[in-house]
Amino acid sequence: MAEPRYMGGQAVLEGVMMRGASKYAIAVRDPDGGIKVDIRDVPPWAERYRNIPVLRGVLSLGESLSLGYRALTWSANQQVPEEEQVSEKAMGWAVGVAVIVFSALFIVLPALAGNSLKHIFHGSFPVVEGFARLALFVVYLLAISRVRDIKRVFQYHGAEHKAIAAYENGVELTPETAQQFTTAHVRCGTNFLLTVMVVAILVYSVIPRPGLAFVIASRIVLIPVIAGLSYEVIRLAARNVHRPWVRVLMRPGLWLQKLTTRQPALDQLEVAILSLRAVMSADQLAEVESRAGVRIPVIAPAV
Repeated sequence: MAEPRYMGGQAVLEGVMMRGASKYAIAVRDPDGGIKVDIRDVPPWAERYRNIPVLRGVLSLGESLSLGYRALTWSANQQVPEEEQVSEKAMGWAVGVAVIVFSALFIVLPALAGNSLKHIFHGSFPVVEGFARLALFVVYLLAISRVRDIKRVFQYHGAEHKAIAAYENGVELTPETAQQFTTAHVRCGTNFLLTVMVVAILVYSVIPRPGLAFVIASRIVLIPVIAGLSYEVIRLAARNVHRPWVRVLMRPGLWLQKLTTRQPALDQLEVAILSLRAVMSADQLAEVESRAGVRIPVIAPAV
């Protein structure tokens, strides 16, 4: 049986990026009220290993990060004059700094907390560390959700989920029909991060802890392994979401999405749906090209 293809996406500044089989599209609302769309090719390297468990998760995560910062750069540049626009290289440096801060906040600090409390909670270092990481994550989400621009991104995050849900349920793709769906989705990145935290507790529990330096180093080195395993868990859950026990296990991740999504307005759903339609059309065109052996120019829809 062929593997089902799922549509994925990401909220960006004043818009949504949708990722298809071979293309991804970014649609954003510009300051004048119009919608701009950009369609690009998905790098093929992750697709080559899509049948190798765990490794496909690591490469998929790398691909998502790569597409994400490119989409974020493009969306940000649509909100400012040309002379104020930033390059993908500059955004890459910003993302690099963010990764360092993220590592310090969610790897080093929880490890320090677990090490400090190991005498109180004897033999439960990974559990204490895991709960400290989860607590920091929730506090972080609560803090950034108070920023106005982040609230807008969270609304577009909700719009992305609703548009994908409308597509997956086979209903007409309009803002009004998409609005009826929930903002939570089992394949959400927030759900993935929670899964990562749970899997990390299980993996770290079997790793020796000769010293704090080794603990921190092992946490960093094992990130790809944990990400790959978490990807397989999410993949399995998505294919069995109709089963009651899977829905129960996925419920905490769906609850956590209440912090990273907000109810979108109809005009935000319009942007998400346009991005979805654009990538669907581009994927269909790419399939025609593949069969015919020709290259057809892609023109993004103008709104």
